[in-house]
Amino acid sequence: MKSKENRRSFLQKIGISVSVASLPLVTLKANSYANADPYEGLKLRVALCGLGRYAGYLAEGLETSQYCQLTGIVTGTPSKAESWKKKYNIPEKNIYNYQNFDQIANNEDIDLVYVVLPNGMHKEYVVRSAKAGKHVIVEKPMALTAKDCEEMIRACKDAGVQLAMGYRLHFEPHHLEIKRLGQEKVFGQVRLIEVSLGYGIDKDPKDWHFQKALSGGGPLMNLGVYCVQACRYVLGEEPVAVTAQILPVIDKKNKVEVETAITWQLEFLSGAVGTSTATYDCGIDRFYAGAANGFFELSPAVSYGPFRGKSSKGEIRFEDINQQTQQMDEIGKVLLAKQPSPAHITGEEGYKDMKVIDAIYQAAKTGKKVII
Repeated sequence: MKSKENRRSFLQKIGISVSVASLPLVTLKANSYANADPYEGLKLRVALCGLGRYAGYLAEGLETSQYCQLTGIVTGTPSKAESWKKKYNIPEKNIYNYQNFDQIANNEDIDLVYVVLPNGMHKEYVVRSAKAGKHVIVEKPMALTAKDCEEMIRACKDAGVQLAMGYRLHFEPHHLEIKRLGQEKVFGQVRLIEVSLGYGIDKDPKDWHFQKALSGGGPLMNLGVYCVQACRYVLGEEPVAVTAQILPVIDKKNKVEVETAITWQLEFLSGAVGTSTATYDCGIDRFYAGAANGFFELSPAVSYGPFRGKSSKGEIRFEDINQQTQQMDEIGKVLLAKQPSPAHITGEEGYKDMKVIDAIYQAAKTGKKVII
């Protein structure tokens, strides 16, 4: 994915903003333990598997985490191993490559492996981490297919370790609020959700995001998973059917193996409809929910933020947080207490997303409505 800096600067360039000066401003506390005494107990020891851009953001988040710490890395690039070793003071014995990765089973300094690899490598390294006896967090999308997700879930259960998804927005206060507004029907039953994410980027065939074996698909896999997630957790329902359309290729100078833009329509038993577009051809980052007695929206919405929104009752505004720190602290607290992860971030949740994504691709390919 593109870096947070690139996304933020892009949003500034296209002027995505919400003008709500006339609405009452309520700034709410974002951190659930902001006023609590600092935690001084044992920390969950984390190894990052894959050292791309997003791993860097996770490492920054771990530096300020109360409940987790970075103690190991896995990389196939010796220069990265050396620079990360110096920057984060990682012992040599906690540095692995993809050939000796399985030796991590013998390392008591690592409790959890966070898989931050290209999508096509998620399954292998989740399964290998589980067999090594380590808890696992995996980035989204969970795998290339729902069937792969089932195998990953089974491997973790058989090994007696927990599998969690890297759903940072599940702990982000603006998203917790739109989830509350939707599921508690604050404005009545939500009838329509429009949520889309896109960036105008260069289509470099050498980038793994454009290689189907590694990415599994184009912006639907990379960006659309956020849109699917938002519809599901705001409504608190699973979609029952979908129609979809892969949009024409606009930039034809670089031929890539995946779609560059796709749009889809989800149907829910309540009668609600979710419409979304994921694209590499233009900029959009917006969520809107229309309900029987009002509305609520965010823009920016499902990127890295900073998020801003409004509803029929006024502005939606929370303190900005480090989303990676918050996510790791909330997961760390659960695992340190030896409690099961909440259902909304488990592997089963990632599987549900992939069932929908599989159906979207099938609908786009066949041109027919697909029952999920």
